[in-house]
Amino acid sequence: MTLNITTVTETAMMKVQEGTNLSYKEMHEFFTEVLNGGVTDDELRDFIVALSDKGETVDEITAIAEVLKSYAKDIPNVNDKVMDNCGTGGDRSQSFNISTTSAFVLASCGVTIAKHGNKSVTSKTGSSDVLQALGVNLEFDAGRVADELNESNITFLSAPHVHPKMGQIMRVRQTLKRPTVFNFIGPCISPLNLDYQFLGIYDREKLMTITQVLKRLGRENAVVMNGAGHMDEATLLGDNHLVFLRGGEIEEVVLDPTDYGLTLCDKTDIAGGDGNENKEILEAVLKGTATRAQLETVLLNAGIGLFVADKANSIGAGIQLAREAVETGKAYAKLQEVIRNNKEAGQ
Repeated sequence: MTLNITTVTETAMMKVQEGTNLSYKEMHEFFTEVLNGGVTDDELRDFIVALSDKGETVDEITAIAEVLKSYAKDIPNVNDKVMDNCGTGGDRSQSFNISTTSAFVLASCGVTIAKHGNKSVTSKTGSSDVLQALGVNLEFDAGRVADELNESNITFLSAPHVHPKMGQIMRVRQTLKRPTVFNFIGPCISPLNLDYQFLGIYDREKLMTITQVLKRLGRENAVVMNGAGHMDEATLLGDNHLVFLRGGEIEEVVLDPTDYGLTLCDKTDIAGGDGNENKEILEAVLKGTATRAQLETVLLNAGIGLFVADKANSIGAGIQLAREAVETGKAYAKLQEVIRNNKEAGQ
């Protein structure tokens, strides 16, 4: 039987606009058609808004993620287990690039990091902005990316470069200026088959939903978290809400930073700026010369990541391992290694 694509897409759009959940199959078919040019910008915009207003289900988010990942560029021959610590954005916190800074700490502690990110949509500076300020090459080359992962255990993947079929989605998303399903989808569609994931989200109500999505996507270990202040990072602003996925089991945790010897701070203490300002903060953290709030915020996030990646047997041990990486110069050396390799590749 021949599939009537027009009927499939029109039915999907009608159901979502009526507030009806789609099945995995219906959403998979709809987004396959989106990526093949069968849905106009206006239709996609209306669909995304209606989906957000309805509330996205595990089936719907998983289907979108698997379609988009299937169209991503391939990265072969990666030897180790890989982690991404990309957050959703959308918290409008205007903080410095906490997850990008944490990525260098994680890599310096032996975690293989494939940091998936984008330019800013809802804040001053996205990960791509600060990486460009550092001189990191975000143009995609599969061989170079695989070499970086295998030799330096860290690489950075710019979403527009690894997802060539997502141009329309990115164009429509830019017009909305509000968090949508694509904030949740972004961290789920790394072109690599991730083993570990640290995923901060701006919406606390979505913690369990996104954890279930990561379980469906085959993550070995993961944490989905909403920080105090409803940020998409762990913060020192108060209690952080985390959901861990370990070996197929899910556990909810409320984390008080003071339980780990860290000092509470205000949101202004972790404010960022443009790409160059955030570059300076990132370098200061990795050198160990940043403010206490900036440094300890990164140590908390890196410590949780080290626990998720099985490099530490507890969050407290992970924080201590991250602190040692900064104090011994390992974290800053990893940054210098990345910058040096990028300069050599560009010569």
